[in-house]
Amino acid sequence: MSAEGEELSALYASPALQWPANVANLPEKRIVAERIAARVRDGELIGIGSGSATYMALWAIGARVRSESLAIRIVTTSYETETAAATLGIPTVPLGSARPVWGVDGADEVDPHGRVLKGRGGAMFMEKLLWATCGRIYLAIDPSKRVQRLGQGFPVPIEVHRRAVEHVGSALEQHGCVRWSLRLAGGKDGPVITEWGNLVIDAWFAEVPHGLHSRLKALPGVIETGLFEGFDFEFA
Repeated sequence: MSAEGEELSALYASPALQWPANVANLPEKRIVAERIAARVRDGELIGIGSGSATYMALWAIGARVRSESLAIRIVTTSYETETAAATLGIPTVPLGSARPVWGVDGADEVDPHGRVLKGRGGAMFMEKLLWATCGRIYLAIDPSKRVQRLGQGFPVPIEVHRRAVEHVGSALEQHGCVRWSLRLAGGKDGPVITEWGNLVIDAWFAEVPHGLHSRLKALPGVIETGLFEGFDFEFA
């Protein structure tokens, strides 16, 4: 096994949950993770979002917890980070039950106007709740995530109720969608299922205008979208 492979295997949340299999731009994300971990103060409640950079930050935080005997708690947005927290011995608090002092999350794309596109992990509802309840959000990204316009490399993910897939899909054309598909799972037959039991539509737009999130959110059956507009954050 390569040195990089050994490093990634050390990040498995548990023997049964061997993620991530590979991480793009690993050196840059390692640096960001260390910067995030350096912000931790004893006694804090911290929010942990989704994505490889955020996941690596959690492990860097765990290293500080062990070496300095820090007493912290975290709020997580996904099964993977919750399992990793248990492996690291860090207590968790249910999302929405308390306000973290600060939180860290990743992104798929960030434009010059501070608009964020994310949701490859399918945790849009959980992540929006985290952002809304944290005192401060740090965005952990590498330079490849900065784009001139949203949607350059990724579709807009839309978390929908399972009964609303066709209704939402047929309505997307009215909002500039050029094509859409239900996100299918890689390790099972059928669709990806979110932590809240919903499904995910991936929608491609020729342009992602300001206000698109609000228009999509108004469609019956849409639980959340991967467009983060109007949030304040700092780059990690």
